[in-house]
Amino acid sequence: MIKACAAPIGTWLILLAAGAEAATRTATLQQTLPPGTARLRVYLDCDCFEDYLRDQIRFVDFVRQPQDADVHLLARTSDTGGGGRETVLRFIGRARFTGHDEELRAISLSGDAESTRRDLVLRTVEVGLLAFMAREGLPGDVSVEVASDRGRDARQMADDPWNAWVFSISGNANFNIEETQHERSWRLDAGADRITDAWKVTVGFSVDRETEEFDLDEGAPLTAVQEEREAEWFIARSLGPHWSVGLTGQVESSTFENTRLAFETAPAIEYSVFPYADYATRELRLQYAPGVAHARYNEITLYGEFDETHPAHEASITFDRREPWGSADVSLEFSQYLHDFSKYRLELNGEASFRITRGLSIDLQGGISRIRDQLSLPRRDASQEEVLLRLRELQSGYEIRFDVGFTYSFGALFNNVVNPRFGR
Repeated sequence: MIKACAAPIGTWLILLAAGAEAATRTATLQQTLPPGTARLRVYLDCDCFEDYLRDQIRFVDFVRQPQDADVHLLARTSDTGGGGRETVLRFIGRARFTGHDEELRAISLSGDAESTRRDLVLRTVEVGLLAFMAREGLPGDVSVEVASDRGRDARQMADDPWNAWVFSISGNANFNIEETQHERSWRLDAGADRITDAWKVTVGFSVDRETEEFDLDEGAPLTAVQEEREAEWFIARSLGPHWSVGLTGQVESSTFENTRLAFETAPAIEYSVFPYADYATRELRLQYAPGVAHARYNEITLYGEFDETHPAHEASITFDRREPWGSADVSLEFSQYLHDFSKYRLELNGEASFRITRGLSIDLQGGISRIRDQLSLPRRDASQEEVLLRLRELQSGYEIRFDVGFTYSFGALFNNVVNPRFGR
C-alpha cells in the first residue's frame, strides 16, 4: 500500500493508493468492472511516456483518434525551482464524460532517474483515470490509505541547507576527422537558479569554441575559428496572479557578431492576461523592458564605431494555448535603439498544430523578421570563406522561415499493444 501526502489536488489524492494498486493488479481491475459498464477509452496526446502507459495500464482501452475517446489526456512538462520536473496532466472528458475535466500534477526531484519520473507519471495518470471510472462504479476490491502531512513543503524549505539554490555545470567536446577536413569543438556551461513562489533568480555562463580545418591542396590548410562567450542573469519578483517585475542583463563576446564585449541590462515588467496558474493550458503575456546597451567591437563597424552606448527598449506579446483541437504558440517582439528610431527589429514567430478531421492533422511553423538594428556589422566586405563558412554576420533587411506538414492515419480503432522487438 502506498502512503501519499495531502496536496492542493485535494480529493484526487484520495485515489493515489488505488492508482498504485492498479499498476500491479490491472488484470483484476479488468475483470471486476461493474456489470454493464463500458471500458474507458483514452486518447494520449502528450509527451508523457506513452508506450509505458499503454503497456502498464490494462484496465482501459487506448484509441488512435480523439473522436473515439471518453478521456482526452493532454500534458505539459516544465522545470521546477529545485531542478526537478513538473508534468501537468489535463484529463478532458468526452462522449459520456463531456464537461468533466480534471488537472493533476506529477512533480519529480532533481536527482530522480527517468524511471522514477516515469512511474510517478504512471501513478498520476492512473489516479485521474480511476476518478473518471468512479463516476460509473469502481471495482469492489480497491482499498485506499492516505497519510496527511500538511505543511510538509514549508518545513522542507526551512530545512533546506541550500536555501532553494540549484547549481549546474556541464561540458562537451566533439571531434570529427576526415582525410581533407578536421573539425573540433568544445562547450562549457554553468548556471545557478533559485525559484520560489515569490522570486525567480537565474544566472548562467557559457563558452563555445569551434575550429574547422580544410585541406584545399593549395598550400597551407584553411582554418576557421568561431568563439562565443556569454553571461546572463534574470531576477523577477511576483506581484500577484497577473503581474511581475524583474531585471535582466547580458554580457557577451562573439567573433560571428564582431563584438569584443557587449553589455545589456534592463528592468522589465510583465502582465499575464490569464492567471499564471493556468500556464499549462493557456498563456497571454505582455512584457516591456527599457534599458541600455553598450558594445565594443573587434573591427570598425559599418557606421564607423569601435564602441558605443545607447538607450534601448523591447516589448513583446506571447500567446500559448493547448487544447484537444491542437496547439498554438505565437509571439511578437519589437526592439529599438532610442538614439535612432530607424534602428529596430520586429519579429513574429508562430507554431500551430490543428486536427482537421479524423486522422488528419496539419502542422505549421514559421517566422518573419524585419531587421534594421545590425550596428555591429564590420565596415569591410566579407571574404568568400567568411560567407561560405558563415564565420560572420551578414547584412540583411529581413528573414522569413516557414514549414508546413501534415499527418494522416487510418486503420485500427485501438492502440493498446506495445511491442518493443527489434527496437521498433
